Amino acid sequence: MLLAGGTAYFLLPLEGLGADRPWLGWPLFVLCLTCVAVLLLRHVRDVVLEKPQARSGIMISLLMCLAVLVFSSGYYALARQPGQFTGLSTRVDALYFTVITLATVGYGDITPRGQEARMVTVVQIVYTFVFLTAAATALTRRMHTVVAERERRPPPP
Repeated sequence: MLLAGGTAYFLLPLEGLGADRPWLGWPLFVLCLTCVAVLLLRHVRDVVLEKPQARSGIMISLLMCLAVLVFSSGYYALARQPGQFTGLSTRVDALYFTVITLATVGYGDITPRGQEARMVTVVQIVYTFVFLTAAATALTRRMHTVVAERERRPPPP
């Protein structure tokens, strides 16, 4: 699934979502982020409720990666509009900027200049703080539970 998402990121015609079609790009961006958030919260709930049949650990990891790809796609489409970004011109630049923003490193080589670019960057920071932090916490909790269960099992004869 991660390979499919990465492949789609590099192959989808994101150029058509910029200034030419904002009526399509913005709703699609919001819809994708909302879907990822809802799915993340569902899997976080499964971890908190300790549902043993849930494959939340795998799904949380994949959804976190998908959120990064959605933001990268948004940045790439937004960078097609003049004056929105300095230093962001390729999909790799957009992925790099997303990860750097996620990690709160901010090297300064790519900067949001336009109001829309700055708003999307703020949304990413808040989205990361709320959804990805909850997801990472649930993932860590799930991993601790799995390790504890394995340690309680008797060794094989």
